[in-house]
Amino acid sequence: MKVLKFGGTSVANAENIQLVKNIVQKESTNNQLYVVVSALGGVTDLLLNTAYLASQQKEAYLETFGIVEQKHIEVVKKLIPVTRQSAIMSELKRELNILETLLEGAFLIGETTPKLLDKIVGYGELLSSKVIQAYFVTEGISSVFKDSRELIKTNEQFGKAQVNFEVTHQNIQDYSAHNQTDVTLLPGFIASSLKGDSTTLGRGGSDYTAAILAAAVNADVLEIWTDVSGMFTANPKLVKQAVAIKEISYQEAMELSHFGAKVLYPPTIQPILEKEIPIHIKNTFLPNEKGTRISKNTNGKNRPVRGISHIENISLLSLEGPGMVGVPGISKRFFEVLSYQKVSVVLITQASSEHSICVAVATEDAEKAKKALDHSFAYEISLNQIKPTIIENDQAIIALVGDNMKSHQGLSGKMFSTLGKNNVNIRVIAQGASEKNISAVIKKVDVKKALNTLHERFFEENIKQLNLFVMGVGNVGAKFLNQIEQQKKYLKENLKLNIRVIALSNSKKMLFQEGGISLNSWRENLENGEKADKELFFNKVKSLNLRNSIFVDNTANQVIANTYAQYLKNSISVVTCNKIASSSAYQNYQELKQLSRDYNAPFLFETNVGAGLPIIDTLKNLIASGDKITKIQAVLSGSLNFVFNNFDDNHEFVEVVRQAQTEGYTEPDPKIDLSGIDVMRKILILARESGYQLELEDIKNKSFLPESCLATENVEDFFTSLATQKEHFNQLYQNAKENNSRLKYVAEFNNGEASVGLEEIVQQHPFYNLEGKDNIVLFYTERYTEQPLIIKGAGAGADVTASGIFADIIRIGNY
Repeated sequence: MKVLKFGGTSVANAENIQLVKNIVQKESTNNQLYVVVSALGGVTDLLLNTAYLASQQKEAYLETFGIVEQKHIEVVKKLIPVTRQSAIMSELKRELNILETLLEGAFLIGETTPKLLDKIVGYGELLSSKVIQAYFVTEGISSVFKDSRELIKTNEQFGKAQVNFEVTHQNIQDYSAHNQTDVTLLPGFIASSLKGDSTTLGRGGSDYTAAILAAAVNADVLEIWTDVSGMFTANPKLVKQAVAIKEISYQEAMELSHFGAKVLYPPTIQPILEKEIPIHIKNTFLPNEKGTRISKNTNGKNRPVRGISHIENISLLSLEGPGMVGVPGISKRFFEVLSYQKVSVVLITQASSEHSICVAVATEDAEKAKKALDHSFAYEISLNQIKPTIIENDQAIIALVGDNMKSHQGLSGKMFSTLGKNNVNIRVIAQGASEKNISAVIKKVDVKKALNTLHERFFEENIKQLNLFVMGVGNVGAKFLNQIEQQKKYLKENLKLNIRVIALSNSKKMLFQEGGISLNSWRENLENGEKADKELFFNKVKSLNLRNSIFVDNTANQVIANTYAQYLKNSISVVTCNKIASSSAYQNYQELKQLSRDYNAPFLFETNVGAGLPIIDTLKNLIASGDKITKIQAVLSGSLNFVFNNFDDNHEFVEVVRQAQTEGYTEPDPKIDLSGIDVMRKILILARESGYQLELEDIKNKSFLPESCLATENVEDFFTSLATQKEHFNQLYQNAKENNSRLKYVAEFNNGEASVGLEEIVQQHPFYNLEGKDNIVLFYTERYTEQPLIIKGAGAGADVTASGIFADIIRIGNY
């Protein structure tokens, strides 16, 4: 014998009911079935709204009542042949007339009592079950209708009545003993008091109806048919990577359903727990999928956390004050007040100092609870011994659930550190002695981020998802995106990193796709994006509130550099090749570094010096290990090195600079490179990362450019000026040639002072043979005194700069 329950989505319309018929027809070939059904999709809410309108004496209630009536008539017309409709239509009309009378009563007296409301809302299940049973008969299924109100007896707590199991079980067993029909159709949700008044078992009570029946008839299994393929490791609407749990224990299922897993009504398990009747949650629309089996024994011992659940629309109520310390009975009074107000407490925590009590309740009950508590403790409040009750709205509860969590150490630490790394602030923590769940109250806006972060940590083989928001898709940006696409599989398999690009922007357009932008067609998609707006870009990044968010700046734009602080303040990491921020005023540089620490959001700028070379990272490691920088000598401009390595008797200086710009070795404005500003910024950053406090104006710039070149106001004028100064540049080259030297633009930091300038380098110097666009850095430290630590390699170019940005992204992934 089986009990099958079909929820509202399963019987939402005629098409879905046909699927239900197919399932029942198949299951009934070898089993006697009790089939419990919910109301047609949306009908319960319609009935509640109709009752409300009637109680407000608004004649619009007749319109919504008409919708309810039409829904059922349409289903009958679609499912049952015209020649066989008369009987069910007559039955529908009779029940609808009674319902209309009840609503008219509410309209006339201008109110609905809980008792009357139970009668009204129960008609959803009553009507659907009668229609479905009539349809089954026309399809040749041997079936009868049985009114659940005749079997399930309750007290008179209307709205959420308590079942009298002794009487109920006897009624069901007496009926079952004489029932020979293959399929018995019963309405879920509804019952009746011992006096015969209609009652309801609470929203979601159809599951409960089915469980009560299963326990009474000792069913082989209770099948809950719904619109998802079982209980999931997390809400699949919020966590795309969530998967169905094949097997789970009764206790785990109860915990998950209590904490918001809507697949199962929380009280459902209780009636069948003692008899160990398994529950099977199945998908009406994918009946061949395995779903979730809930039973006493499961195979989940190897995975301590079986699921992550949450409850939204939670408020925190806090009662605190010195007058609570050491005073017996405060907690008793506190919870009695809530009990009298019928306020359900979802979570409790109390400080060991007895200075405060904090509970989580449904937001809809918060104001009522505060009013009652303030009234109860009015005397203590008047003496300033206790503060008025504090309400904090817009909260949510998240919970890790698993029977075997108690045998695995460190789960709480993993949970809280994982949330902390994404700046999910935890307001309250609760863990029962059974250690079957760990619960925490967080801000409602952080729910999606928290669920995804925890799911990634406990269920996804430690594959970490990084969400990138990329500003600037020119030479460097385009190469960067290409490298991500190329390495995606490698990163996932070897580094356990899943990198998604969520947003792109250039100076004209921006594009957001929460599920990730396809990097095969990003150019076309960006072209069709919305108008670029840096403030709107930031606001969208913030509102998405994704875990492991990283803002990537591939521009050289001052305005963009000024936005870093607002990203960091929202726990969004920043990776940039833009040198402006780190070489700005020392106070701003320090503020960004401090924000990075305060909000646990890395601020990385390896490519600010040496493109893809690990110069800054090496420097950081030296400092972290206790070494001290005493001197730095470096050729830090790949573009200038390229220029002076290619400038000779056969090439004019202006031609070589144009070539460097065309090949992407210089900034868009080459004057930034040739004026020395770019190198000044780089040596400044190295000095600051070495622990010294310097400003840009503290650096001595020995410029090789004539004043007329420096005075130009745009790129073309700058190139024209370079051409007119041909003799000046030729003379610099000839002087070096005569001295058997080569021209190199050198940056130096020594004894707290920094300078940059063009120098003639002799053959014995490490800089002499530096070719192409290469950079070289010599670090002299307290450990490297005579022979410096040398870093050498390509220091310019879109490819290597992109790889440096990529390396910073990976550093964050491994953080």
